[in-house]
Amino acid sequence: MKTLLPLLLGLLAATAQAEVRLATVFGEHMVLQREQPIRLWGSATPGQTLAVQLAGQKAKAKVGADGRWAVTLPALKAGGPHELTVDGDQRIALKDVLIGDVWLLGGQSNMEWPLSQTDTGAQEVASPQNAQLRHLRVPLRASFQPEVDIAPAPWVVAEAGTVADFSAIGYHFARQMQAVQGVPIGLVNTAWGGSHLETWMRRELAERDPALAAALKALPASAEDFVRQRRELVEGRVKAWQPGLAWEGVDTRGWSAAADIDSDWPTLTTPGTWEGQGLADVDGVVWLRRKVELSAAQAAGGAQLHLAKVDDCDEVWLNGQKLGGQCAYDQPRRYDVPANLLRAGANWIAVRVTDTGGGGGFHGDAAAMRLDTSAGTVSLAGPWRARVEQARVANSPTANDAPTLAHNGLIAPLNGLRLRGVLWYQGESNTGRAAAYAGDFQKLITDWRAQFGQPKLPFFFVQLASYLPLQQNRPGHGGWAELRDAQGQALKLPHTGMAVAIDVGDAADIHPRNKRALGDRLSQLALHDLGLRAQPATGPQLLKAEVRGDQMWLRFKHTAGGLRTTKAAEALRGFALAGADRRFVPATARIEGDAVVLSSPAVKAPQAARYAWVDNPSESNLVGNDGLPAAPLRSDDWPMETAGKRYPN
Repeated sequence: MKTLLPLLLGLLAATAQAEVRLATVFGEHMVLQREQPIRLWGSATPGQTLAVQLAGQKAKAKVGADGRWAVTLPALKAGGPHELTVDGDQRIALKDVLIGDVWLLGGQSNMEWPLSQTDTGAQEVASPQNAQLRHLRVPLRASFQPEVDIAPAPWVVAEAGTVADFSAIGYHFARQMQAVQGVPIGLVNTAWGGSHLETWMRRELAERDPALAAALKALPASAEDFVRQRRELVEGRVKAWQPGLAWEGVDTRGWSAAADIDSDWPTLTTPGTWEGQGLADVDGVVWLRRKVELSAAQAAGGAQLHLAKVDDCDEVWLNGQKLGGQCAYDQPRRYDVPANLLRAGANWIAVRVTDTGGGGGFHGDAAAMRLDTSAGTVSLAGPWRARVEQARVANSPTANDAPTLAHNGLIAPLNGLRLRGVLWYQGESNTGRAAAYAGDFQKLITDWRAQFGQPKLPFFFVQLASYLPLQQNRPGHGGWAELRDAQGQALKLPHTGMAVAIDVGDAADIHPRNKRALGDRLSQLALHDLGLRAQPATGPQLLKAEVRGDQMWLRFKHTAGGLRTTKAAEALRGFALAGADRRFVPATARIEGDAVVLSSPAVKAPQAARYAWVDNPSESNLVGNDGLPAAPLRSDDWPMETAGKRYPN
């Protein structure tokens, strides 16, 4: 027994030791912020003293009783590569560490959009890469409590085989910044597709808003409880939506048949995702069926079946024969119908849709849902019979399940990291409550600056691009227009800048592929804020509005030496006027020096002017002499249509 005692004590001592760790945000190939004190932190056995060394700078850290430690090294100039070492019970050695500028990327899918899927992606990926550019994709994680660390993820060097997955906007921004500054740049990418602004708020901030505080108060105590409650909610909605119809363990083999098997199924209006039609928060598999009557002429020969876009995956049958399928929520669906498959009289189309999250079902333009036959087009927009095959409930929460969840999982673990600035592209998911976005966005910017301990932290953002069919535009109206205005109001905060994007949008795709222009514009904003670019990179901005008889004069600043249209000799478009009735009508516009003069025979006494104030302002064409587009504007302070709408509406 005596000989075993030292061995047992040694084993107990070994198990009591905790591995020396750096927080996951620190890794080989990382970039640390230059010219600012460098804070490092991690975990280790309580009570021990750690020796930290980087680029000749040394410091010691005492591990607390909670096993946490932190140390601050003096500021360093740009350079590297260096080795970072931490010595204690064990030794950590991180190689290829650069000192440069660190930019945090936030927002939703347009910020996380990968370089390979842009309009210039192929040539960018094939071009010589830059070992001085690094990218950390923070793994997506929603959490009910602030996390102390991010999930494991590597810093990646911009080189062949890796750069394709970089944030496209971040990549183009970094390349432009490096061309001027010549320093390493690290991109910390936290963007989460479809995320609401409210999920990025810290709990202390969200609790100051009654609507958000109520949502937080209703949260369960744990992720397990949340999943259980969500499952009960989803099951209840499915049963209420298709009463009397089973949706678990059912035999679906006949659901693609060319027969009337769906008379007792409920209907979904298409195009339109099912979340707004009684199946809110339902992910999984839903079948949609449509009976189509054709003449003999329409049934003769082959045809093409168009199903707009499908979120996320589809499998398609016509008269019981499978035509194909694909997975891509943003891609139009088109399937060739072979000759002799169509019939005079009744035909049946069946589509099995799998939704992995967010919206589910057909979406896009109604005109894109059709059957093109040799004898004409048959519209497929409208009601389809539908039935849930399977409802899936995630085994963990996602960002939009409640306010603060993305912040807790992605931003809170980074507090203490020194940054050069923040790049932000988000807002599409908040257009339904655009008026509230103005104050909330400014509060978020101010609060993030407080969290990172940098009250002057630069914060540059992309204004929403043009989107939605042009025929849906109503002059002077639109939730997207109001959201753009709400974003612009954040410019009253110091060290902010907005990249206008109305000229690079896509009416049919919420993800414009021209990310180079947006990265370049963000870099121009950053360089001006840093004192490295003389002229503001803002495009023309409204300085003053003045009524002169039946005309309204709008005077602009930041015109880069003049105003013009996008193309020479084209008419100025995108302006609207309203009188006392507050009804906006398109206005005739002309440029007079640094002013635009508006008039309309329908408005004899103008009181307000708006520019690019529609959901899709891609036809608006006022730019400064440097080609930068003017941002949407209004001369009035009339109430927003979305005023009073709050989370979660």
